[in-house]
Amino acid sequence: MSTSALPESAPPTPEGPPSASSRMTPRSILLWTAVALVGALAWGVLALARGEEISAVWLVMAALGSYAIAYRFYARFVARRVLKPDDRRATPAERLEDGVDFQPTDRRVLLGHHFAAIAGAGPLVGPVLAAQMGYLPGTLWIVAGVIFAGAVQDMVVLFLSMRRDGTSLGQMARDEIGRAGGAAALIAVFAIMIILLGVLALVVVNALAHSPWGTFSVAMTIPIALFMGFWLHRIRPGRVVETSLIGVALLLLAIVGGSWVQESSLADTFTLSPTTLVFCLVGYGFVASVLPVWMLLAPRDYLSTFMKIGTIALLAVGVVVAAPVMRADAVSDFASSGAGPVFAGSLFPFLFITIACGALSGFHALVASGTTPKLIQKESQVRMIGYGAMLMESFVAIMALIAAATLEPGLYYAMNAPAGLLGTTAESASHAVAGLGFTISPDQLTQAAKAVEEQTLVARTGGAPTLAVGMSEIFSGVFGGTAMKAFWYHFAIMFEALFILTTVDAGTRVGRFMLQDMLGNVWKPIGRVNWKPGIWLCSGLVVAAWGYFLYTGATDPLGGINQLFPLFGIANQLLAAVALTVCTTVLIKSGRLRWAWVTGIPLTWVVAITFTAGWQKLFSDDPRVGFFAQRERYADGIDAGQVLPPAKTLDDMHTVVTNSTVDGVLIALFLLLVAVVIVNAAVVCVRAVRSPVPLPTTEAPFVESRIDLPEQAAEPLVGARS
Repeated sequence: MSTSALPESAPPTPEGPPSASSRMTPRSILLWTAVALVGALAWGVLALARGEEISAVWLVMAALGSYAIAYRFYARFVARRVLKPDDRRATPAERLEDGVDFQPTDRRVLLGHHFAAIAGAGPLVGPVLAAQMGYLPGTLWIVAGVIFAGAVQDMVVLFLSMRRDGTSLGQMARDEIGRAGGAAALIAVFAIMIILLGVLALVVVNALAHSPWGTFSVAMTIPIALFMGFWLHRIRPGRVVETSLIGVALLLLAIVGGSWVQESSLADTFTLSPTTLVFCLVGYGFVASVLPVWMLLAPRDYLSTFMKIGTIALLAVGVVVAAPVMRADAVSDFASSGAGPVFAGSLFPFLFITIACGALSGFHALVASGTTPKLIQKESQVRMIGYGAMLMESFVAIMALIAAATLEPGLYYAMNAPAGLLGTTAESASHAVAGLGFTISPDQLTQAAKAVEEQTLVARTGGAPTLAVGMSEIFSGVFGGTAMKAFWYHFAIMFEALFILTTVDAGTRVGRFMLQDMLGNVWKPIGRVNWKPGIWLCSGLVVAAWGYFLYTGATDPLGGINQLFPLFGIANQLLAAVALTVCTTVLIKSGRLRWAWVTGIPLTWVVAITFTAGWQKLFSDDPRVGFFAQRERYADGIDAGQVLPPAKTLDDMHTVVTNSTVDGVLIALFLLLVAVVIVNAAVVCVRAVRSPVPLPTTEAPFVESRIDLPEQAAEPLVGARS
């Protein structure tokens, strides 16, 4: 079999011996040996510590050591041996440059855009919720998952899409797997995408509702990004550092200004209800999707990346300096019993769908086959942008887990258990938490809320408030003391909203690409990415679709996040299954069967966890786990004229029945569609293995690149054409 998927007009890329720049020197051997020893020591402490409190610094050391080794060795191996990027080959950004969607973008700006686009609610909320099972299972999944699954998926999908003119994941599935599996993939990917965007936007609404500080600061990032876009592309082209400094200064001013607005007469103007925020987000999503990418999307995401990376780096410094201890157990009793108050279900499979982004996320495959492959300058940059950005997000997840696990368990459960269990007062919450085996007095709950200038912290579910409290504890321990705790809490709320919102705007644009690809199979003009009516129509349809789920979630009397997050987790990981299926199929079709395990092993794992979780959500007779069991319980209550907690009225009861039914039907549909994709792909793979020559793929023809970059602007060529 051929070892390359390059067309016949371009000779295959030789693997050859490693270049001189890639050989290990004695100095580098000593350096990486030291990194490995530090990481191994940290993992040893985490594994052997039982019954005593340990410092969160060990988690940071274990994660960073693992990331460094993975990027230097495993990511390099996958790029060099499996993908073989060629910097002499023109990327779609160069060949199809149109100033709207295709635009060669500086790798630093693109790394910021890509990281900002993939890093949404998942790495912040998921680890906080999963802390109920202890800090060790979550840490292991976040680090091992990202190294061998999540970052590999992102890098491989980015490379394959780049080689196919930036084609979306769904269209790649249709082109490479076949009509039946491709059609199922297109429907599944787009439908899952809508659910994911709706839930991500709902987290933003919950974080910004009635918060003038956060709303003002986040809103100001839009004109700042527009200014940066015009400054970089029209006024001072190519001055990335200069533009960055101006943008960061304006961002800091917006954050300080938010504090001033909250205390001024403008507070009412920026104090928005959830419903108003829904329409604001829908309008913003449409505008961000149709404007040229250089004008708003790329500079805004690049700008927010400073906020994201800066805050997480500051949090890491705070952890190292303050050295908070892990208050949570390494492995809690809820991990085996499956009766946790935050979410029901055993460690396997529910930990692995609760922690998605940060370890493995199907949503990332949409970005990696959406905006990013249309902007990348050189093929060798897929390693830094695809694998590197995912490692950065994984570290965000580790920081979120630390922030939650360093809180007193009593406060953690008082914030994250449902209102139906806790009640509405500090006294009732204290009593309920005692029933879970933890202690926190009503006075302690009241003081905790007062310290961050909130009326109450009881039943503040969804993960975001818990993370904000944890971050304020760490920051105030290093910067400013107790008097600054309220400032750091509101800063963290704003940070989370900004973190998530950048995923919504990029995701909407990706959804538009996907819908154009699908409708283009029916009517070709819509599929043209530069046809304005098609852009406007598809953008409007996408924002209307996820806006519907956002509106129903924001107006759900029981809290939409409670019903939608389990659906979000399963759907997200099913999307990862589709992405890894496409990757594995293309590797086998292009004659790289020997390397198919790189994506095949993560595929096997994610199929096992998602289908097990989906089966339990459909057929478990426990109303806390099964959607249809929950539906039956509340439907029986309606028939009996009863109002079951946490519902307060019969209308709430009907809402639970409707939401449970919709969730169950969607899960069943997603499982069926993904099963069709996997079976169809398996048939194609068997045919490819039996074929004496590689099966044809849809890879674009080789075109010589005319872009010359300084040597440091791209990674050393790995397998370049000779």
